[in-house]
Amino acid sequence: MLKNIIRALRLPFITASILPFIFGSLISRQNFNLAGFAGGFFAVIFTHLSANLINDYFDSQSGADWQDRNFYGFFGGSKLIQDNLLPEKFYLGVALFCAGLAFICVILLSAILKSGFVLLIYLLIIVLSWQYTAGPLKFSYNYLGEFFIFLLFGPALVMGGYFIQTGIFPDLKSFLMSLPFGFFTAAILFANEVPDFQGDKNSGKHNLVSLCGVKRAFIFYYVLVALGLLAIFFCVSLRYLSGIYTLSFLLIILALKAGNILRSDYSDKIKLIRSSRLTINMQMLASIILILGLL
Repeated sequence: MLKNIIRALRLPFITASILPFIFGSLISRQNFNLAGFAGGFFAVIFTHLSANLINDYFDSQSGADWQDRNFYGFFGGSKLIQDNLLPEKFYLGVALFCAGLAFICVILLSAILKSGFVLLIYLLIIVLSWQYTAGPLKFSYNYLGEFFIFLLFGPALVMGGYFIQTGIFPDLKSFLMSLPFGFFTAAILFANEVPDFQGDKNSGKHNLVSLCGVKRAFIFYYVLVALGLLAIFFCVSLRYLSGIYTLSFLLIILALKAGNILRSDYSDKIKLIRSSRLTINMQMLASIILILGLL
């Protein structure tokens, strides 16, 4: 049962949210607010878990996750509903529970910072994260999924961590430094959308892969990765980041391998598991390099 719960929560993917938040929290290292960091850290985790669960719930409701009932680990959902291992109501209930835990963390954070602003931001973020698959907006069904993943896993997390430590929002520097995280995480989503192309199409789920076509999807994948690397270079040129961050350009090797799989094996879901894994590793390693550079 525990293994199924971990699978439903998609715990291994939690690094995609906590690493950008840690980075944003470390941009300004003066008078580090440990209590504020802890409150924000757990709020981020529970919000991410809530979004994971509610996305599976609504993708099951729409029929998207029923198009292919095989479990691939990186795309297509957790498939526990389709395998009759966990009911839809489990996902809805635990999603609400995690959102509630995040809300408690945000209330404590608001008390620590003596500001109600974080509460308003949290409410906006939880609504946007649920609207990724939930109605009425259903971003991932209306060509907006990639944009909101970019926004939530880039600027929202980095600028949020920065705000907790400095009280400054909005801030141009932290926004520019958040762009690599946003682009690389959007690249993960895009790589995961390629194997789901036909199933998404059958269920009326429209994303950028359906817009550009699965055969040319690798081109847009390269664009997202290139934008992430260019954002790092731009921040280095502005001296927001030191030259050591150019080490992240070595990760282009992983992106090239993943893009080549997307180009040549776009209809082979088993091989596409590797392109997803390579992209996740690229994003995670780039995030670690950026964090270590600050330390």
